[in-house]
Parts: sequence; C-alpha cells; structure tokens
Amino acid sequence: MEKIFVFDTTLRDGEQIPGACLNPREKLEIALQLARLQVDAIEAGFPISSPGDFKAVKTIAERVKGPTIVALARAVRKDIETVWDAIKKAERPRIHVFLGTSDIHIQKKFGLDREKALERGLEALKFAKSLCPDVEYSTEDASRTDPDYLVQVVEQVISAGATVVNIPDTVGYAVPEEFGRLIAYLKTRVSNIDKIVLSVHCHNDLGLATANTLVAVENGARQVECTINGLGERAGNASLEEIVMAIKTRKDYFRYCTTVNTPEIMRTSKLVSRLMGIPVQANKAIVGSNAFSHSSGIHQDGILKDRSTYEAIRPEEVGITEHSVVLTARSGRHALKHKISEMGYELQEQEFEILYNQFLSVADKKKRVYDDDVAVIVQDVIFAHLDQSGLYSLASYKITAGNGDTSEARVRLQREEEEVILEASAQGDGPIDAIFKAIDKIVGAYHKLEEFQVKAVTETKEAMGVATVMVSRGSSRALGRGSSTDILKASARAYVQAINRIYRLLQRDSDVSPDKNTVPQPQ
Repeated sequence: MEKIFVFDTTLRDGEQIPGACLNPREKLEIALQLARLQVDAIEAGFPISSPGDFKAVKTIAERVKGPTIVALARAVRKDIETVWDAIKKAERPRIHVFLGTSDIHIQKKFGLDREKALERGLEALKFAKSLCPDVEYSTEDASRTDPDYLVQVVEQVISAGATVVNIPDTVGYAVPEEFGRLIAYLKTRVSNIDKIVLSVHCHNDLGLATANTLVAVENGARQVECTINGLGERAGNASLEEIVMAIKTRKDYFRYCTTVNTPEIMRTSKLVSRLMGIPVQANKAIVGSNAFSHSSGIHQDGILKDRSTYEAIRPEEVGITEHSVVLTARSGRHALKHKISEMGYELQEQEFEILYNQFLSVADKKKRVYDDDVAVIVQDVIFAHLDQSGLYSLASYKITAGNGDTSEARVRLQREEEEVILEASAQGDGPIDAIFKAIDKIVGAYHKLEEFQVKAVTETKEAMGVATVMVSRGSSRALGRGSSTDILKASARAYVQAINRIYRLLQRDSDVSPDKNTVPQPQ
C-alpha cells in the first residue's frame, strides 16, 4: 500500500485557539508524545511570533528525534532566518513558507497583483532553499484561488526547489467533490508535480475538514496536515485521529497506509486536552469519552455477543485498554513509578517526590486512584507550578454559606518566593463566585469570567474534579485549570492560574515591540 505522510500541526495551528497558551516544557512534552505516536512531521510553531515560541521550537528541534521538525515563516526574509535559527539542529529540519494565492489575499492583504505576489513567494522560497534542503511551500487560501493561476504557482515553486507543496482550504470553504477535482486538476496540469509531495491542510468551518482531506488523498495528495482532537483556528483543523483511523479501518476502500502508532492515539489526545485546557467533546469521533460507550440495551446485548456488531474500530487500536496495576493509598513508590512509566512519563527524582506526596493526598480521599487521576496529578504538579511565573498560588480558603444565604469566602494567596500571605474576603452569589471575587480583591484587578466548567475525571463519587476557566482583562484572555477532590479548591486553583497567565501576557506585551506583538497568525 502507498504511504500517506502525516504532518501534525497541533503545536502551531492547534495552539492558535484563543487562550491556549503552552509554555516551552508543555510544548516539548506534547512533541515527545507525537514522536511516540510516530507522525512523520511535527510543525513545532511560528518562531517569529514571540521569543517564547522561538525557544519552544528550538528545544523541540534539539531534543525530539524521529519526525521531521517543521516551523512556519511568512514569505519574509526575517521570518525565514528566525525559523532556520530555531530548527537548524533538528535531525530532519524543514522550513515551511506560506503566501496567499487567492485574489482576496493578494489584493486585500498585500495590495499586489498576481505576478508580484508570485515573485515575492519565489524569492522567499529560494532564500529558504539556500538555508535548508527541505522546504515546504503553502499556497494559502488555495481553495478560493483561480485554478489556472494555482497551476502556474505550483509549477514555478517546484522549479524553484520546493520539496513539499501544500494546498490549504484555509477558511474551510471547499466541499469534498470540488476539493477533489482541484487536487486532480493539479495532478493533471502541473508538469513537474511528480517531483514533490503534494499536501493538503483543511479547516473545519463547514464540518468538512476530514472529508475534504480524504477525498484529496483519493485524488493524489500524499501528505495530510492535521491536529490532535481537530484543534485549531476558528472551528479547527482536520482531525489526525479521524483521518488515520479512516484510512486504517477502511483500507479495503482507500488502499493506503500510514505509519502512525495508533495505540498511542488516546494517550496523545488526553495529554493535549489537559495541557491546553480544552476538553474533548463526549461524542467526538475516535477519542470522545462516548466513542466506545454503549447505553442502549440492544447495543449492549450485541456487544456482549460480538464487539463488531456495534463497533467498527476495536478500542485497543487507539489505546483504550485496562491496566493491571491498581493504585490505592497503600501503593508504594515502586507501584507509582511503574504506572507513570507505563503511561509514558519521564520524571526527575525531585519531581517524582512532589508527585508522590500529592498522590498520597488524593489516595487518602479515594478508594482507588485511576490512570486519569494520575495523569491529572502529573500535569498539576509538574507543569502547573512552572506556569506561576513568580506570581500567586493558593494557600487556603474558607467558605461560609447556607441555604438561601449569600456566600462569603476568605481566601489566602501567597506570592512565589515571598513569605507574606495576602488575604481578602468577599461575598458572592454562591461559594465559587465569592472565591473569585476575593481573589480579584487580593490581586487588585477585576477579571471577567468568560467560561467556567467543572468535570469529574473518573466516575466514582470520590472522583477528582477538574475545573477549567477562561478569564479576560481588557483585550487579554487566558485559560486556567486546576484539580482536586474538592471542586471549590479546583476552581480556585484554576482561577489563580488563569490570572497568572493574564499577567504574564500583559508583561510580555509590555516587553515586546508593537511590530513583533502584532505578527498575524496564518492559515
């Protein structure tokens, strides 16, 4: 079977979701898991956009082995130089240059005509090629581009040295039959098309990203650009897990293959969801919590007789399995280390001791600590405390509430590396509202609560709760996440983390010059 190359852009296009701010260590953790998933290419970021993204891309390029490491650049010399500085130590580096080809982009964004836009793109491509032998060129907004002009552009960028040419459906405008015809047209009309890998990058604005990607493969595309959980700008991108499992499950129809290690899909999905603070909808294909659940009596009867009656995919194929190690308060360090290793985490001894103490605290309150509980504790202890950036952490809280009475919260916060405890009280419409108002009083600023969600990690009544909040202050927005068997504490931790991230964004904006701070996010 002919191979389809899988290009993961979770760390670039996926991170363009408002408030989805990953620190360099979190991005590295996801990149390492993507390498375990055995994707062919990881688009690690957009280095010119911020010093933090540059650092993350550089770290990934130096430490992640196996996949090609890609970074994005506009058709601008400074962008391309910055990308090369970030990825040049990668085992397999690739520079990814993009420029719009539709008249909407050429005229409205750049104020150019077609000829001058093509000249700009070719000049940028040739410069990128002088630095790196592997260069991908994206014809942004290709699905709304005049097909004959697109043929001209693709033919010339191939002649100029592109190794991969990407045809994006940037605004999710295309429908499958139409997009398939476009790919087939390029395969027929571009004389040198056999010299490159033809790629597609589909957005999900009309809910057709996966369908458009698969029909593109049928018509000649051999690289698919996608994200874990379908994350990305606006309505998101084509979902990696959907594309890969469609090709694998229906190999009788597609007759292609990927080298993705599919049993790692569920673990990757959960890691990305937790670190980005974006829950996966329950009925999401392949990775949703209901994807392999059955509540109907008829379905249950069929599944008990033969799982193929109501499952087209075996759960084990995407990594849904039962584990033999059951963790309780009586489990020792060795059992916990075994579980963490089994789940794919690598921790330093000091980090493990922090994790073990937190594990004991949770285990004392529960009869059993599940794998999802362990994963949440890992993220909270190892990653969340790194995100404080010298700001606040929750010391304690106390609630006074009664049936029909106004709730009052007394909250104590501590500044990192300071001995002093800051304290304030506030009344609110319920205990959580009171806690949030007390925190705002301590930090001396009002933050608007945009979204709030609390979700149990497991199904037991002693389950850990994970709280996710989105707050804004002025034009800055940030996600926060906290966990605890006490949902009030989880909510308070999430709110504090979101505020810390807001302050970090405000500090970054004050340190970065306006021209760097307004770099647009593409595709």
